[in-house]
Amino acid sequence: MLVLGGTGEARRLAAALVTAGVDVLSSLAGRVADPVLPEGGVRVGGFGGADGLAAWLATHRPRAVVDATHPFAARITASAAAAAARTGVPLLRLQRPGWTPGPGDRWTWVDSLADAADAVRDAGTVFLTTGRQGVGAFAGLTGRVLVRSVDPPDGPLPVGAELLLARGPFTVQAEVALLREHGVDVVVSKDSGGAMTEAKLVAARELGLPVVLVRRPPLPAGVPVVATVEEAVSWTNRLRRTRAGTEDRPSWNR
Repeated sequence: MLVLGGTGEARRLAAALVTAGVDVLSSLAGRVADPVLPEGGVRVGGFGGADGLAAWLATHRPRAVVDATHPFAARITASAAAAAARTGVPLLRLQRPGWTPGPGDRWTWVDSLADAADAVRDAGTVFLTTGRQGVGAFAGLTGRVLVRSVDPPDGPLPVGAELLLARGPFTVQAEVALLREHGVDVVVSKDSGGAMTEAKLVAARELGLPVVLVRRPPLPAGVPVVATVEEAVSWTNRLRRTRAGTEDRPSWNR
């Protein structure tokens, strides 16, 4: 079983499958300097797009692929769909639900990082939590920008940027304190979903701050999608029962 990982869901899925006796290889993109490694086998680095992944699938013949990458990892998700269709390998998308606003939330939805940058151009102090790869879209901001990411950003920083390197989960209490300490006027985030970084949204609600959220990219058509690790395990169990005894062990376990 190949798990395209890098998320907490991917790690929990790998652990559950290893416990069930499934041969698992997790693939990490390698964009984080010190990733939390899952149980089972691990490979680090890209495949070379849809063609490279299709060649890998044809060579190694995994029983199935579970794409449990980040909701905004649109490129690998598209490559997985194309490669699986080309090789006939079953593919499942495991994607946690996005966030939904509650009473008191002041959310503005936008379609891209560029739109988010436009939305906060004159907003005062911006708390930017969109990940290190998207910071370049905000390079033109001239106000104060508090940038938080796990690793230093790839692209140029805004002129008034202050960098905070930190890895979640974060507590609501700590997020409220951070927003107050830095005098944040608006929070910017992608709709990543999950509890690991949701505390900033709760903190913004408690302080009455606006939030700009970038919508998720659409998923490829025709790929089954589940929202929980438990559903993904059930899918793999059904697949194992259906295909029991019909395939060789994958080559990375020979």
